[in-house]
Amino acid sequence: MSKIAVVTDSTAYIPADLVQKHNITVAPQVLIWDDKTYRDGVDIRSEEFFNRLKNSKTMATTSQVSVADMQTIFQGLVDKGYEVFGIFISSKLSGTIQSATQARELMGAAGEKVTVFDSASTAMAMGFQVLAVARAAENGANLNDCMALAEKARQSTGVFFAVDTLEFLHRGGRIGGAQRFLGTLLNMKPILAVMDGKVEGLERIRTKTKAHERVIELVIEHTSGKTPVRLATLHANAAEEAKILLAKAEKELNPAESIFAEVSPVVANHAGPGTVGLAFMAGM
Repeated sequence: MSKIAVVTDSTAYIPADLVQKHNITVAPQVLIWDDKTYRDGVDIRSEEFFNRLKNSKTMATTSQVSVADMQTIFQGLVDKGYEVFGIFISSKLSGTIQSATQARELMGAAGEKVTVFDSASTAMAMGFQVLAVARAAENGANLNDCMALAEKARQSTGVFFAVDTLEFLHRGGRIGGAQRFLGTLLNMKPILAVMDGKVEGLERIRTKTKAHERVIELVIEHTSGKTPVRLATLHANAAEEAKILLAKAEKELNPAESIFAEVSPVVANHAGPGTVGLAFMAGM
């Protein structure tokens, strides 16, 4: 067994069975609601979040993993004899990379055993990067191998998604290049992507069904000629729609791996209910 421990944050929302199988450590992001603090995916799960959202008169805010919590995770793994490879949400979407970097610096000499890597993404587009490195570490990859693989995986992953409304992204300050779609016809469904670490607006589609079909087309375009293809859903309180989307994509792409995943409460707080999309990794 390799002595490299892989750490990520909860916005990847890698299914629990895969987290356990590949010995991945997940640092929970923070959701703040009515002056109470919740650890993303630990103190509040997606179903609970959406049930509360329906009836709440207040909206939650989010915060990155604290420096102290990140340092505790890193130090605990180093103390067990591991080198740590941390893959986190895009630095253009969150301050998590900054927390991880500060935590490593506070560890002194022990911090030399910690590597911090910017996924330039989130959800399962980041999750596939994490899984690729974790699987390599299981098979004896060293730190240089893991870095090279992470860099390749970052270039090989992507995510496209359709949202019901831009309200949540706008309110949370994560709207990025989708800003240009604000104020458009209410029945238009924006298709967004995480590109160069930021949320970008790609197209506006008139119906939800056609928007989901376009998401599949975009994934096909971006994976053309590359094998194997790995697919994962992301959805915010839209499980049935996500299942249909994944089944259609599987028929078109014959993926080597297919994962049904949702988004964490922290991501859902920005994307909004009804968001559905596909993450992919192609060519590795």
